[in-house]
Amino acid sequence: MATLLIRNAQLVNEGKIYFADVFIKDGIIEKIDTNGISMQADKVLDAEGLHLLPGVIDDQVHFREPGLTHKGELYTESRAAVAGGVTSFMEMPNTVPSATTIELLEQKYKRAAEVSLANYSFYLGTTNRNLEELLKLDERNICGIKIFMGSSTGDMLVDDPNALEAIFKHVRTIITTHCEDDPSIKANAARIRAQYGESAGAEFHPIIRDAEACYKSSAYAVGLAKKYNSRLHVLHISTAKELELFRNDIPLSQKRITAEACIHHLWFSDEDYATKGNFIKWNPAVKSKADREAIWQAVHDGRIDVIATDHAPHTLQEKQQPYFNAPSGGPLIQHTLLAMLEFYKQGKISLESIVQKMSHNVAELFEIDRRGFIREGYYADLVLVDLHKPTPVTPESLLYKCRWSPFDGYVFGSTIHTTLVNGIISWHDGKLASDKNGMRLAFNR
Repeated sequence: MATLLIRNAQLVNEGKIYFADVFIKDGIIEKIDTNGISMQADKVLDAEGLHLLPGVIDDQVHFREPGLTHKGELYTESRAAVAGGVTSFMEMPNTVPSATTIELLEQKYKRAAEVSLANYSFYLGTTNRNLEELLKLDERNICGIKIFMGSSTGDMLVDDPNALEAIFKHVRTIITTHCEDDPSIKANAARIRAQYGESAGAEFHPIIRDAEACYKSSAYAVGLAKKYNSRLHVLHISTAKELELFRNDIPLSQKRITAEACIHHLWFSDEDYATKGNFIKWNPAVKSKADREAIWQAVHDGRIDVIATDHAPHTLQEKQQPYFNAPSGGPLIQHTLLAMLEFYKQGKISLESIVQKMSHNVAELFEIDRRGFIREGYYADLVLVDLHKPTPVTPESLLYKCRWSPFDGYVFGSTIHTTLVNGIISWHDGKLASDKNGMRLAFNR
């Protein structure tokens, strides 16, 4: 039976920061003691000077396998995840083929069991015609379903009002949504094309995919969820206007409608298109400084429940195409926690709140079995961070298959020292430390 002792760590957990030792046996946290632990272990990690956090759980990633593996793979992107302190991820269905049947979904789970270094779950995708498949789901074994209420690949745009009504009425598991109104976007794009032609640049992205398109779709989804008492989680909120749709007057445990913000909408604004161009082209678009500050306020006041990445790699060549041809999305997962720690250093958020939004709340919201907290009896998904050692972002340091980052050239003020996945040291001192694979997430529903 493998044992590991972490000594002298400064834990950040459940709203507190305190010193303790942590003893791990067979991947499970067996003992936490503020007075020290004298038990013998196979391996001892001295964490003096380091903070110990629950591993990040990213509820929205695109790892591109199957079918788009020139952009990323489950192995390469999970490798970058553990390097960034992300111990579990939930991956989206818009691959090739799209994961819109249970059979196709299980093929992804099988592949992840072979190669993923982090723990994993996969969303089942929706179409205008696959309600029967959605109703077959065992919600204890899957994170949720995903509706693209805006442009997507294949037939995954769900734009039939009857189909949407049926999904919200009959599906009982978590419904996650990408909310942008497709007709509005198409009209805006046609107007910009008519005025500027194909030479229009990325600065037009938040004009084409504007706040009204986001609000119209988010309000539609929230309205359906209220009508049918659905469990709705709205992904990557990008506008101030949308925030009025969400509550902060009840605890997370009582919410039926929740919301997520992403790193790029907290970090960048439309002023950055001048230097970053397509490299910050995401859907929904990065918008104004006022929108960014409103999202920050919602993080603090509880209208935003979760912070994630929407990690979505494309090749450098794809992103260097003219604006209208360049795909939306970018790689972020290797630096998601470092970015949040940077905000901590800037005084924008506390360490306790980072852990709340990136670990605790994700585990509670999705009802994940024994993860997201540093607790006895829980899986030892943990990350040690050094708040005083900088991490420069260079092409050589990137573990993404696409080998570029919107943070290229930036020097973060902290370092991911060690990442443990199920009690196994997966990343340590700047290097991968294990080829052991993660586990399929289970849900207490």
